[in-house]
Amino acid sequence: MIVKLPEANAVASHLLTGLDPATFASEFNRRPFMIGHRLNDHPMLQLENLVRLCQRLPVENVEYNAGNLPVTQDPKLTPRNGLSPAETIQRIAENKSWLVLKNVELDPEYRQLLDQCLNEMQAYTDPIAPGMRMRQGFIFISSPGSVTPYHIDPENNFLLQVRGSKTVHLFDPYDRAVLPEETIEAFFQGSHRNLKMDEALLDRGEWFDLQPGSGLHFPVVAPHWVKNGPEVSISFSITFQTDDSARRQSLHRMNAWLRKRGLTPSDVGSSRWQDEFKYSIVGTGRAIKRLMGKENS
Repeated sequence: MIVKLPEANAVASHLLTGLDPATFASEFNRRPFMIGHRLNDHPMLQLENLVRLCQRLPVENVEYNAGNLPVTQDPKLTPRNGLSPAETIQRIAENKSWLVLKNVELDPEYRQLLDQCLNEMQAYTDPIAPGMRMRQGFIFISSPGSVTPYHIDPENNFLLQVRGSKTVHLFDPYDRAVLPEETIEAFFQGSHRNLKMDEALLDRGEWFDLQPGSGLHFPVVAPHWVKNGPEVSISFSITFQTDDSARRQSLHRMNAWLRKRGLTPSDVGSSRWQDEFKYSIVGTGRAIKRLMGKENS
């Protein structure tokens, strides 16, 4: 399949840079890689407008806490900072906090910004992993030196660094010594994103230094933790699912169901025919539920 690239006279208006078809073909959702962007001075990603955004979003879409955390953090014991979300952003330079605005696409203006970025991205992902869906945006605002504990996320993610710097320690999502199948299954069954870091496995990860104008691709469920640099940090995370990532989630849930019944299912991706068989069962179950729903309506 031929990737359609932007016309030469349209490149200057694009928000993303450094998108290379060969890199996407070989690395997308397999390994991390860097891209660039032109969002550093975008008015919607400045603190004063992010304060207004946090006041417009539903309260459940604003998560925040103290930022001086260990790499391994029990989510039940995560300390708060004693401030409101707006105060947290306004005083982020000195309050040692971490805040994320979730699902910013709920706001029409931010949805437009997210769509512009992902529309540019889709020309590179569709030839490899078609079916871009569940477009979501997350904006992280963090104090100098704050830590995002070791965790995994369910989406294809490109983290765009807008202000300040951060160091990302990222692990291979296919390394089962680091991330067992059972851990992935539990996550897609509803377990918290935070994981326990095994210090003996630290050298299996890679370090990435993010500066304003740079971005990093995180494969789905790639374990990672983040340490902010000496300045306030603002990052824009643009995320999405594809047909393949949605299918793999279903297979992990199916494996969890089988494992609870005393079986030992093959790892997702290790056997094409077994994956296809299990996914056909998932599809049949969904069809039965739809049929039963219609009959009961």
